[in-house]
Amino acid sequence: MPEPRFALPPQYNPHDVERRLYQRWLERGVFTPRADSPHEPYVIVIPPPNVTAILHVGHGLNNVIQDVLIRFERMRGRAAEWLPGTDHAGIATQNVVERLLAEEGKTRFDLGREKFVERTWAFVRQTGNAILEQLKVIGCSCDWSRTRFTFDAAYSRSVREVFVRLWDEGLIYRGHRVIHWCPHCGTALSDEEAEFQDETGNLYYIRYPVEGGPRPYLTVATTRPETLLGDTAVAVNPKDARRAAFIGKTARLPITDIAIPIIADEAVDPAFGTGFVKVTPAHDANDFEIGQRHGLEAPLIMREDGTMGEEDGKTERRKGDAKRVPPQLVGLDRFEAREVIVQLLRERQLLEKVEPHRHAVRHCYRCETVVEPRLSDQWFVKMKPLAEPALAAYREGQYRLVPERWHATYVNWMDNIRDWNISRQLWWGHRIPVFTCTKCGEQWADRQDPNQCRKCGGPVEQDPDVLDTWFSSWLWPFATFGWPERTPDLARFYPGHTMVTAPEILFFWVARMIMAGYHFLGARPFSTVYLHGTVRDTQHRKMSKSLGNGIDPLDVVRLYGADALRWTLIAGSSLGADVILDPSDLETTFAPGRNFANKLWNIGRFILAQLPEDVESIDKLNLSTLAIAEHWILTRAYATIVAATEQLETFRLDEAAKACFEFAWKDLADWYVEAVKPRLAAGDAAAAQAVLAFCFDTVLRLLHPVVPFITEDLWQRLPGRRPEELLVTAAWPTVPPQLLKLEAASEFTRVQEAISKIRMIRAEYRIAPKIRLAASIKPRTDLIRAAFEGERETIVRLAQLSDLDLDGGFGGAGAHAVLADGSEVFVALADAIDVRQECRRLSSELTRLEQQLSGLAAKLTNQNFVARAPAEVVAQEREKERAWRDQRQALADKLKSLGCS
Repeated sequence: MPEPRFALPPQYNPHDVERRLYQRWLERGVFTPRADSPHEPYVIVIPPPNVTAILHVGHGLNNVIQDVLIRFERMRGRAAEWLPGTDHAGIATQNVVERLLAEEGKTRFDLGREKFVERTWAFVRQTGNAILEQLKVIGCSCDWSRTRFTFDAAYSRSVREVFVRLWDEGLIYRGHRVIHWCPHCGTALSDEEAEFQDETGNLYYIRYPVEGGPRPYLTVATTRPETLLGDTAVAVNPKDARRAAFIGKTARLPITDIAIPIIADEAVDPAFGTGFVKVTPAHDANDFEIGQRHGLEAPLIMREDGTMGEEDGKTERRKGDAKRVPPQLVGLDRFEAREVIVQLLRERQLLEKVEPHRHAVRHCYRCETVVEPRLSDQWFVKMKPLAEPALAAYREGQYRLVPERWHATYVNWMDNIRDWNISRQLWWGHRIPVFTCTKCGEQWADRQDPNQCRKCGGPVEQDPDVLDTWFSSWLWPFATFGWPERTPDLARFYPGHTMVTAPEILFFWVARMIMAGYHFLGARPFSTVYLHGTVRDTQHRKMSKSLGNGIDPLDVVRLYGADALRWTLIAGSSLGADVILDPSDLETTFAPGRNFANKLWNIGRFILAQLPEDVESIDKLNLSTLAIAEHWILTRAYATIVAATEQLETFRLDEAAKACFEFAWKDLADWYVEAVKPRLAAGDAAAAQAVLAFCFDTVLRLLHPVVPFITEDLWQRLPGRRPEELLVTAAWPTVPPQLLKLEAASEFTRVQEAISKIRMIRAEYRIAPKIRLAASIKPRTDLIRAAFEGERETIVRLAQLSDLDLDGGFGGAGAHAVLADGSEVFVALADAIDVRQECRRLSSELTRLEQQLSGLAAKLTNQNFVARAPAEVVAQEREKERAWRDQRQALADKLKSLGCS
C-alpha cells in the first residue's frame, strides 16, 4: 500500500513505484476481460514481435500508443482486450540459430532437419518471451492470460486449416516463374519482402556481334552484365523503325559466342538505353514473360548461394546450362563475376562504355542482401479473389486507414495485387501440408499427416518447404481467439477495433489480415488501421542497429522511469508523423518526460497536503458558496475532458497529452491553486478543497493512459480511497453539469487577463518582482467592475501590486493596456523605473528604427531591386517593413504613455 499522503518524499522516484504497481495490477487481473463480460468490448491485437526480438524504441512507440488507447477505453467502461504474443519469424529465427551453430563450427546440414528444428525450439523456449517481459517494464497492460505464439499447436491447426481451404478452393497453385531469391537466407521472398533501396551503380553498354545484320554489332545496356551468360535472345520493339532491320537476325553472345535470335516484342521500351534489350528468362521476371511468349529456353547460370554455375540435382536445371558458364567463372560470387566479365568484355573490345546509373535495387528485408531474380518452382496464392471483396468493403467505408493520406497507396496496391509467393526454402516454420504419392503421383493438401496415399495406398512425401511467416500472421486477429472453432472468445472479441502499426508492414501484414478476415469470417478484422510514424534520429535516419543510432528503451527506464519514456514518445508523436529523438543525448531527449513526472509529483505533494481526510464530495457542494475561481476551474476541467476525449478518439494522442498538461500546470497549478492559497491558509476553504480534490483527481484520470505509474500512485493517496480501488479501472472523468456556470467562469477569465497584462508590462520594463506597483483598472461595465472587486485580493497578490484602483485613477508616467472586453489597465511606473533614462532609451531605439525604415523604404521603391530580386525576397522585405512599422508605433505609444517630450 502507498505511504500516508502527508509522507510523500520530496522527489519522485519511479523505481520505488513502477514494479510494485505493475505487480498489483497483475494480481488484481485488471488487464483480463471476461468473455462473458456485459461491457461492450474494445479489442486490439498486438503486432506480434519476432520471438527472437529485443525491445527497441520502435517497439516502444508502437506499444505505448496501443497502451494509451487500451487504457483510455478501459476507463470508459469497455471490456478492453489487448491480446499479446510473438511471431515464430521463420527467416529471422533460423538466421539466429544458424549463426549460433556457426560459432560451433557447424551448419544446419550437419544436424539435419529434425535436429535443427529441435535446436530452434530449445532456443525459442529459452529466449522467446524476453520481449514480452520487457513490454511489462514500460507499462503495457496486455491481457497476458491470452498470450499466443504463431507456432503453438492450436495456432498451427488454424494455419493448416486456412491452407487446406484455399487449396480446396483452387486458390493455391505451384508456379514455375522468376521469383525474388535471397542468396544469404537461401529462400524465396515475396514481392513485399524484397524491398527497394535506391543505389548508385553502373549502366554497362555491351556490344553483341550480329550475323547478317545492318551493322556488325548491336549494343545493349544493362546494370547486371553477369546475367548475359543466361541470355537467350535480344529483343526490340516491333514499332521501332530504326532497329526493325535487326529483327530475325542472329546475335552472338559475348564471351561464350552462343547464337541467340533477335526478336520483336512490344514490352521493349525503345526509349530506354539503346532500344535493344537482352532477354534473360531465368533471371528477370519481365524477360521470363518475353521468353514464354517466344518459346525461349530459360537456363539458370547462377546457383542458389549467388555463385556462378549450376547445381546438380536441382529442379531448375535446364538443357544447356553447363556450357553457358565458362570454367574460369564457375564458383565466383556474382559480383566478383561481374568484374571479371567486364574485364573480359574490355579485352575483346565488346564494352562500349560504362555510365553511372541511379536505380532501385531489391534487398532482403531481413538480412539486406541484394536479392537475385531466379527461375524457380514455388507455391503461390491467387490474391485477386481475396483482394476484391476486401477492397470493396474499404470503398464502402467498413474500415478506414488513419492518416487518410495512405488511401491512394492502399487502393493502388489492392487494385494491382500480384499473386503471393508463400513457399520458403527453410526448415523453421509451418511446413507446407502438401503430400505427393511417390507411386501414383496423387497430390493433395491435408489437415493431418497421412501415412499413405489416399488414392492408391502408396508411400507419400511431404513438400520440403515451409510457409512464409506472414502466411501464419495474416490469421492473427482470429486464430488467436481459437478459430476455426467457434469459441466464446472468438464470438466476443472478433471483429476487433483498432490495429496500430507502422506503414512499413501495411502490405506485408495489414492488407492480408483484412483479406483473410473477409474471406474466412466474412467480416473485417478491425474498423481502423492507425499507421503511426517512424522513430528517427536528429538526422532523420531511421534508428537501426547497423547505423548505431538506436535507443534502448530499457536504458531510458533505468535512468528516468517508464513514464518519462512514455511521455516523450507520445508528446512527440503527432498524427502519423515521425518521432525525432537524439540517441547521443538521452538527458536532453528524455528530460521533458522526467521533468513532467517531477512537476506532477510536486503539485500532488502540495495539493494532497491541503486536503482533509473528510474532504467534501464535489456533487454535494452548495453552488452559492463557490467563488468565480471555482466556476472557472470546473469549466476548464470540463473543456479539457471534452478536448482530450475527442483527441484520443481521433488518434491525436500528442494533442491530448498536451491539453492535459496545460490544464494541470497552467490552469490548476498556476492559476487556481494560486488564487485559493489565502483561503487554504485561513483554514476556511471547504469548497476550495472539494474543487481542488476533484480537479486533481480529474488530472490524474486524464493523464493515466499516458503516464500510468505516477498517476496511479498519486491517485491512491487521495482522501477517501479504499484499498481495493485502482485508477487503472476507474471511470474516465466527467464534470457534473450543474457545476458549470459559464458567466462566472468568464469573469475569472477577465481577472486572469488583467493580471497577465500587468505582468507583461512588468516584464517589458524589466521591473524586479520585489518592486510593488500601483495599478488601476477602468472597467467597461458595472458587472465587470464587480468581478474585479470580488477578486481584488487575487489581482493585487498575483500581479504583485501595492495598490489597485478600480475607478481608472493614477495618472502620470505609466503603461496602458486594453483588455478584450474594452476595459483599460494602467500601471504607474514613475516610482518603479528611471523615467528619463527610459525615455532616452526608447527615443534612441525609435531613431534607429526610423533610419532602418527609411533605408528599407528606399530599397522597396527602387524599381531595379523590385524587378530583379526573386519574388520571395521582395515579399520578405515587405513583411519586414510591416513589422518595423508596427514596432515604431509601439515605441511611439510607450513614449507617449511615459510622458516623454
